[in-house]
Amino acid sequence: MQQKRIQYGKNYEQPTAVPMLTDAYNLPAKKVIHIVGPIVYERLTPELEKQLGDCYSRTLDLCAEHGLKSVAFCCISTGVFRFPNQRAAEIAVNRVEQWQQDNPGKVDHVIFNVFKDEDRIYYEELIGCDD
Repeated sequence: MQQKRIQYGKNYEQPTAVPMLTDAYNLPAKKVIHIVGPIVYERLTPELEKQLGDCYSRTLDLCAEHGLKSVAFCCISTGVFRFPNQRAAEIAVNRVEQWQQDNPGKVDHVIFNVFKDEDRIYYEELIGCDD
C-alpha cells in the first residue's frame, strides 16, 4: 500500500476487489494478498454480491499468476463492512469452487479462516466438513 501511495499520492485508496501482492516479511507465508471488499451501507445488492465474488476469483487469479499454490481467506467484508455472514460464506465457497473447476491444478489448497463460531458453522455446512 505504501508503494501505491508513493506512486499515486498520499490519498490513494485501494479499489474494491482489486488484489495487491506484497512480501510476507516475518509471517509464515511467501506473500500476503491485500484486498478491499465491498461495504454494505444500506442493503445488500447484486452488485455488492458480485464485487465480493470478484474478491475471491481475482485473488485466486493473482495466486495462479505468481505460482502460489495455496491461499487462506478471511471472511472478506463481514464485520465492520456489514456483509451478512451467511451470504458472504455462500458467495465465497461458490466462487472458489467455480474458479477451481475452471482452473484445475492452478491453486491446490484453499483455506477459509474464520474468527467467529457462526462463520465456522456456515463454512462447515457449505463445504460438508465433519468434526
